[in-house]
Amino acid sequence: MAKKIALLFAGQGAQSVGMGRELAENFPPAANLCAQADEILGRSLTDIMWNGPDETLTTTSNCQPALYVHSLAALAVIRELFANFPIDCAAGLSLGEVTAHAAAGTFDFASGLKLVQKRGEFMDEACAATLGGMAAMIGGQENDVRRLAADEDVDIANINSPGQIVISGELAKVEAAVGEALLDVEMQLPQFPVISNVTGEEADTLPEIRRTLQEQVTATVRWYDCMQRMLARGCEVFIELGPGNVLAGLLLRAQRDLTVISVGDADSAHRCTTQMRALLA
Repeated sequence: MAKKIALLFAGQGAQSVGMGRELAENFPPAANLCAQADEILGRSLTDIMWNGPDETLTTTSNCQPALYVHSLAALAVIRELFANFPIDCAAGLSLGEVTAHAAAGTFDFASGLKLVQKRGEFMDEACAATLGGMAAMIGGQENDVRRLAADEDVDIANINSPGQIVISGELAKVEAAVGEALLDVEMQLPQFPVISNVTGEEADTLPEIRRTLQEQVTATVRWYDCMQRMLARGCEVFIELGPGNVLAGLLLRAQRDLTVISVGDADSAHRCTTQMRALLA
C-alpha cells in the first residue's frame, strides 16, 4: 500500500548564500519561479540568494522571500520529475507555514510572495525598534521554561522538539500589520491540509487560516505538535523542501523509523524522485 506523504517547508535560519541557484540552472520550472519572483518584487532577489553577501541575505526582508521562493522551486522540480504525487498534508516552520499554504493552493505564488515580503519588512522594522534576542533552551521541559520565561518577561517563540525550546525577548507587535496584509490576499481552501504552528492542528476554514497566519507571527511556534499531528495522520514519508535539513533532524529525533528526504539542489531532487518511485510502487 502506498505510504502517506507530508511536505515540510523550511523556516528562517535555514538560508545560505547560493540557495536555489543550482535548481534554477538545471530545471526550467525553478528558473521560471525565480524570474517571476524578481519581476513581482521589482528587484533582484535571486542575486541576493545566489551571491549574497551573507549579511544581506540574512536580513529578514530578504531571507523570508528567499526561503519561500527556494522551497517552492524545489517542489516544482519534484513535480516535474515525478509529476503530481499524492500529498496527505503539509507544515512549515513559522515562515514556512505561508509557503505550505502556497504549495497547497490556498493562494497563488505571487500573492504569497508579496505577503512574505511584507511580513519580513514588518519584522525588520520591529527588530530595529527594539532590543530583541533569541536563545535555545536545550534540555528544558516546557513547563519549566515557561516559568523561567514568565519570571524574566520573555516569550516562548518555538517548541521545536522535546528539550529544544526557543525563547525570545520582547519585540514590537507586527501581528496587526500582517493581519491587515492578509485581508488583501485572495484565498481558497487548500488542496491538502496545512498544519498550523499556532494550534498544531489542521486549519480547515478560510477564517481560521487567516487567523492562524496572523497569530503565528507572534504566537509560540508549536512545531513539535505539528510533527506529532502529521504522525497521527499516518504520514510515513516526509519531504523537506528548502535549504538544509534542520526539519528532517527534528523529525527523526521525534521518531526514528521514518523516511525523511531533504530537497534543496539538483542531486537531492533526483534522489528524492528515485526514492519516491520505490516507495509508491
